Amino acid sequence: MSLTKFLSLMTGITTMIYSCQSNHSATQVSSNDTKYEAVKGWPQLSEGYVLSQPTGIGIDTSGNIFVFHRTGRTWTEPFPDSLISLNTVLMLDKETGKILNSWGANYFIMPHGLTVDNDNNVWLTDVGLHQIFKFTHDGKLLMRLGVAKTPGNDSLHFNLPTDVAVAPDGSFYVSDGYGNSRVVKFSAEGHFLFEWGKKGTRQSEFQTPHGIDLDVKGNVYVADRENNRIQIFDSSGKYLREWDDSTFKRVFSVNIQKNTQQLFAIDYMTISPLIVKGSDVLSFDSSLNLFNRFGRTGELNHSSDWYHDLAVDKDGNIYVGDITNKKLVKFKPVK
Repeated sequence: MSLTKFLSLMTGITTMIYSCQSNHSATQVSSNDTKYEAVKGWPQLSEGYVLSQPTGIGIDTSGNIFVFHRTGRTWTEPFPDSLISLNTVLMLDKETGKILNSWGANYFIMPHGLTVDNDNNVWLTDVGLHQIFKFTHDGKLLMRLGVAKTPGNDSLHFNLPTDVAVAPDGSFYVSDGYGNSRVVKFSAEGHFLFEWGKKGTRQSEFQTPHGIDLDVKGNVYVADRENNRIQIFDSSGKYLREWDDSTFKRVFSVNIQKNTQQLFAIDYMTISPLIVKGSDVLSFDSSLNLFNRFGRTGELNHSSDWYHDLAVDKDGNIYVGDITNKKLVKFKPVK
């Protein structure tokens, strides 16, 4: 057995052990009087429907929840060669979690990131194909960038791209990603504009830029995963500042709540392949001070949950995709 397979097996065993010991409601922690509760019975998927790893989450202008999941697949190396023949994109009702629409069959090998822009277009990244996709709200393909199954480090190629953030003028940023450790900006038409970043630990360097989002000023927030930090840049890629904290590990995703401009993030912590601590949801004030965290934090101090992406709606509800337990969770704020 290879080392990779052994570590994966041990992580799975540990996850199953902790899964029997932990739950969401037992880990409510807050420093600003806001607590969050997991909404029971959400989502209400069709009887017999099996959700796979939910790797990307976004919200449209009507509050519908979009989910990108791997439909029967998990991350394996090498990646499968064939396209997934079933629908990979779900549109869920915010209140019930019932499936309102689904599409995305025969487009993807290994789904990863999902973003819904202000015009309700849906942007998707596929790490197996090394490509970026733009679809209409109902699943019609509008744009595809990158060369299928061909990684690269130039204006026409990506190497395991992870996420997309779209500006109001239609230009967009790609976190690229596992292979290239860079951020690339394109025009609304998909023309290469510029890039920044390389592998490293200094300012403007990355070790797996895994998630990306924009604030109302156009500043770019990057979840610099393996550097355990969030880096912030202006719209031209100039470094502004960063957030890191030794009590957090592997920041997977960032999300700017549109109406409040509050920053949210998620992390995932392991001490070793045999000791899984799980994920926390993090929220920050306007000065980038952490003022709320919940998840593994609390009386149990561990969880089986591995949050891969999150999105926050206008009412402050937080939606996360748990790729270990292959489920979606909606957290609502309570006083």
